[in-house]
Amino acid sequence: MAKVSQAARVAALEEVQRDIRALRMPGFAGPPVHGPPVLSSVFLVGQAPGPHEAKFGRPFAWTAGKTLFAWMARSFGATEEAFRARVYMAAVVRAFPGKTRGGGDRVPSPEEIEASRGFLAREVAILRPRLVIPVGRLAIEQVLGRGARLDEVVGGVIHQEYHGAEVDVIALPHPSGASTWYKVEPGRTLLEAALRRLARHPEIRTTFPER
Repeated sequence: MAKVSQAARVAALEEVQRDIRALRMPGFAGPPVHGPPVLSSVFLVGQAPGPHEAKFGRPFAWTAGKTLFAWMARSFGATEEAFRARVYMAAVVRAFPGKTRGGGDRVPSPEEIEASRGFLAREVAILRPRLVIPVGRLAIEQVLGRGARLDEVVGGVIHQEYHGAEVDVIALPHPSGASTWYKVEPGRTLLEAALRRLARHPEIRTTFPER
């Protein structure tokens, strides 16, 4: 099988991202969001953009992002700029689902999740990542399967198949300020264990060699 050039892989990612930008669903409260077409062996999967991400045109652009990038800096010294430039950032759902009547962010519907699933499969097929980082309960469930409890999966390394690629999975809780899981036990200890696992993982060491 002929090796695909880096330029061709970037072009393929750009094609996927054009299709992401064209996605429209009745419940979406904003346009789709994606990161740059980074050729990376590290693949981060978020849940869905929040209400501010579309305005800035990038994932994790608001308060949850500040916490997420602070975790990465504490784990292996990566700045936000370096992380965005070297890690491919995807999501289970690519546009903000909107608010509930009570004011919280709405959980994406099964139809919205399914509408974005093909993007993830195409991205993984192009990148063939070796490390997947699902962030938040919904992303963890979509990567590891329904019923994956945070206290059972955060803090460890799970080897499995993801969209046809053999990957290591290091799950993280959602860094939302509204979440208390990672601020109290056992979440606090499990988060620190997960960050240590990230720091030691070969793909992180290769991606951030100056750490």
